[in-house]
Amino acid sequence: MNAILEHGWSSRLLDVGGLEPPEPMVRILEALDTLGQDERLRVLIDREPVPLYRILLRNGYQYRTTVQEEQRYEVLIWLPPIA
Repeated sequence: MNAILEHGWSSRLLDVGGLEPPEPMVRILEALDTLGQDERLRVLIDREPVPLYRILLRNGYQYRTTVQEEQRYEVLIWLPPIA
């Protein structure tokens, strides 16, 4: 599912809820491999993906995590604009 966000960014939704580790991480990393400079990846997951944060920062991604209903997490991931 794609949506248009502020500043013309598009968003892809990846719901990995209910999957057993390491499948959520595998699917997130695969999706990041195809993420365009003008896209954001919205991940819905059942637990806070703390190990993912280090991977994102190490590879130049930015992210914002919010807690949703029923203690699900939404992680919005994007690459910062190239200066």
